[in-house]
Amino acid sequence: MISVMIIWLYMLFTCYVTGFACIKAISGNAKFEAQREISYLYAGIGAVTVYAQFFSIFWRVGLAANLVLLLVCFLCMIRYRREFLAKWHTIRLTMKPSQTAFVIGMFLLFAYGTSRGIIHYDTGLYHAQSIRWIEEYGVIPGLGNLHSRLAYNSASFCLSALYSMAFLGGQSYHCCAGFLAFLLSLVCGEAIRRDRVKRPVLSDFVRIMGIYYLLNIFDEMISPASDYFMVLLVFFIVIRWLELLEREEKFYLPYALLCLMCVLVISVKLSGALVLLLVLKPAVQMIKEKRRKEIVKFLLLGLIAIAPFLIRNVILSGWLIYPFTAIDLFDMDFKIPKGMANYDAKEIQVWGRGFTDVTRYDDPITAWLPEWVAGLDGTDKVFLALAASGVVLLLFFFAYAVIKKRKDMIDYLHVALTLVVCFLFWLCSAPLIRYGCVFLWLAAVVTWGYLYLKLSPHTDRFKLLTVVICLIGVYKLSMFGMELWRMAFTEYVICQKDYDNFETKAYELHGYTFYYSESGDRTGYEDFPASPVKAEDIFRGNTIEEGFRDIIHSGK
Repeated sequence: MISVMIIWLYMLFTCYVTGFACIKAISGNAKFEAQREISYLYAGIGAVTVYAQFFSIFWRVGLAANLVLLLVCFLCMIRYRREFLAKWHTIRLTMKPSQTAFVIGMFLLFAYGTSRGIIHYDTGLYHAQSIRWIEEYGVIPGLGNLHSRLAYNSASFCLSALYSMAFLGGQSYHCCAGFLAFLLSLVCGEAIRRDRVKRPVLSDFVRIMGIYYLLNIFDEMISPASDYFMVLLVFFIVIRWLELLEREEKFYLPYALLCLMCVLVISVKLSGALVLLLVLKPAVQMIKEKRRKEIVKFLLLGLIAIAPFLIRNVILSGWLIYPFTAIDLFDMDFKIPKGMANYDAKEIQVWGRGFTDVTRYDDPITAWLPEWVAGLDGTDKVFLALAASGVVLLLFFFAYAVIKKRKDMIDYLHVALTLVVCFLFWLCSAPLIRYGCVFLWLAAVVTWGYLYLKLSPHTDRFKLLTVVICLIGVYKLSMFGMELWRMAFTEYVICQKDYDNFETKAYELHGYTFYYSESGDRTGYEDFPASPVKAEDIFRGNTIEEGFRDIIHSGK
């Protein structure tokens, strides 16, 4: 636990400084209400993640990457020293003791949860190995030919490698998902401010679902799974976006900054890609206001944010977006064969539907959907019904807005339609709950929640909100308490629980020792390099740095 806290303090420093500097550099002297300390931290998460990805293209992500990051932070502090001093002075004068206690309490609670818990199955399968490849080598051409899942590129793995502190010679820590969970807990906690208690708004309902998600993953956020990163980021984006609408923010800049976070979501998990539809609002604003320079600036920033993700995809697999082969631009000797990439894509979708037989990929939705629904737990079935009916409800909202010429509903319809489209995309592609639970839940919340807020008297809103929180919270909080009690007598007070490791067998290739699973398909972190099965000689040259070819091009 103590190790997690130390790393988090380092993350708070580096992310806050880089986020503050990025927002100041982008916005200049512009003032807007969304400039809060937590927003600087999220901006820093985005900037540092992009930095870690770029660094991995040229070198291993370890000591050198952290030294460069620290140097950048100190230069930023020198450049914006007056602004930093003014900001800290403001925090010291305005932050109440109760707020300080809440932040410290959440810090300790989530550091405790991140220090122990359940390691995700896929972490032993490929997350841990992917992170170690980044720690040891950065990026290797054709790495997906050794194990196709090592080509499942996610920006979250680069962020995890940057803050893993593996270069210190001890274990590789995996604290980043827990750190994002801690930040989201602070965002959700904003709903209890005195000026908001008597007037719940739509963003509060999203916060309730954020709390529900945090309770669900508390004993799992120790895993560096990309699903957690994506969902936690989307919750933040939606909450902040709705807050801007609720405050009737007219300035394009805070919306545009959130859209840069949407680009980051794409690089973390492709199942969240369509959240980028939110970009329509700031784009229209800038076009109407003829802000040509700003349009070019944000287009360039978006390209910079997504560029390392795409570059890493090409190096790892030979495909711009693996395993989807619709965009076929490159012809390298290390390119994963199209047939294998297509099989991988089908396997992802079939697995998401709850099957292991890839031959069921072509099943019509009428064949697989009933079985998939039957496999959901009771809570998710309720949310599916609410989300599906929410789609119909949104169509009525749209028709009402058109007929009544309600221009005041445009912004709401935009964000609701974005979330509904994300929900439908997830449902029709690979609807595994952990891939897109945020869209399942929010498609229901933003439609039915909006209807409730419009139809119910203001005096009754708080009462119902209290009932909803109690109904959701009693069960979850009791289970949460039992989980805390169960974990309270375990170890990990100093160091975080390490990755799970599994029995492997060793073999030699070009003077390197490789490993493969003795049984099952998981290898963990310690035995490296490893894959589920014994690999053929697929070296492109004589060293690992030269990369791997597929078995056909290797001449075997």
